[in-house]
Formats: sequence, C-alpha cells, structure tokens
Amino acid sequence: MHAPVGDLADIVADVLARVRDRAPRVHCITNSVAQNYTANVLLAAGAVPSMTVSPEEIASFVAAANALLVNLGTFDAERRSAADAALGAAEAARVPWVLDPVFIDRSPGRAAFARTLLARGPAAVRLNLAEFAALFGSDGSDEAAARAAKACSAVVALTGIADIVADGARRAIVRNGHPLMGLVTAMGCAGSALLGATLAVEADAWLAAIAALAALGVAGEIAGASAAGPGSFAVAIIDALHRLDRATLRARIKVT
Repeated sequence: MHAPVGDLADIVADVLARVRDRAPRVHCITNSVAQNYTANVLLAAGAVPSMTVSPEEIASFVAAANALLVNLGTFDAERRSAADAALGAAEAARVPWVLDPVFIDRSPGRAAFARTLLARGPAAVRLNLAEFAALFGSDGSDEAAARAAKACSAVVALTGIADIVADGARRAIVRNGHPLMGLVTAMGCAGSALLGATLAVEADAWLAAIAALAALGVAGEIAGASAAGPGSFAVAIIDALHRLDRATLRARIKVT
C-alpha cells in the first residue's frame, strides 16, 4: 500500500514542518568522527542535538529527549556502557530510538552487540547493504527488508543507490540522493540522527523514515548541482536541508 508521490511529498513536508515547529531534542550516541557534522545537520533541520556519553548524566539527557540515536561507529567500552544506560532511560520514558549498526560487517563483536540492541526494540534500524547482511543474514532486496522488519518489529531503512523503507506490511523505495553523499564522512550517521528527529514528531515510524531519507536525498541533489566537490558539498547539503520547502519537495521527491 503506497500513497501517491504528491501525497508523500506533502507528508514529508508536514513532518519537516513539525520538526521545525517543535524543535525536538535528539540525543546521539554516535562515533567521534560524526558528532560535529551530525549536530549541524540536526540544527539545520530544526532539531536540538546533544551528544554526551558521560555515565553520570546520560540517563537524564535521554529521559528529557524526544528521540535517541545509538550509533556503533565508535565501538569503545564507554559508548557500549552509555548505550545500555541510555536504552534503560529510553524504555522508562518511552523515548523512540534508532539503531545504526555501523561497520558490523567488519567486526563479529559489533555484530553480536547490535543483535542485543535489536532485541531491545528500536523504532527503526538504518543500515547499508553490508550491515543488513551481517545483522539479518540475508540479501538487501525489498522483500528481505520487509521480512526483517516484520521479524524485529521495527522499521528497516536500508540505504544504497535507492533506499528501501519497510515495516513488514508497507514498503517504499526512495530514489533521491547524489553520488557525493557517499564521499562525506558521517553523512549516513547524520541521516540516522535526522531519522531520530522525524521519529520525535511522527508516530508512524515508516513515514518518519521516508521523511528523513527523502529530505536528505533531495537536499543532496540540490547541493550536488552547485558543489565543486565533496568539501563544498558537505556544507551545501546542510544549507539545502535548512532551506527545504514544500514546493521543492513536490517538484523533486522520488518515492514509490
């Protein structure tokens, strides 16, 4: 069951408008390389980022947040402990959270830890094809994504040349984006954080994931049209996301 593209464009625009109006707090446990860029993407979208992993304060930060991101990019003892404390607080406060199992295809320890996190009930899992294979033991087809989403009772946002968003009953393909997005460190991590921001204002996690991926993809297309390379692109996509409006989404969104 899919809404017409025009309707989806309006849904995405509505979700982004709510992010800007409500300024949701998104707490991010993410890798050290990604923190600054992730924070700037969230601010450009209208959300409020926080990043602490301090054991003395992370529970209070998460309890006061509107969404949580758990990103495994920096797989150190401090962040593993922080993830456990953060999820305890999120569960108690019913804060929706996103799992981003970065590089689990390269480390059995990461993959095992990601499986324990998956069992704790994320609202969404955002990952690439290699990570999907490591976590779910399957190829990255839209049918496999749908099966995985149903099995873990979470939205699966599988990113690649085209992004698949599945919740077990519904599937969508997002075809927005630009090749330079793959040449900017933390682009995927920032996208997962943006998904946290949309989850904070949209109870339907499937629509929230479509909104985040489509918005970032459209912003990437706009940035890519003027960027000289990945350096200027990294700045331009933040500007494009900040300026993104309903008319632009209606003209550019490619979701089926």
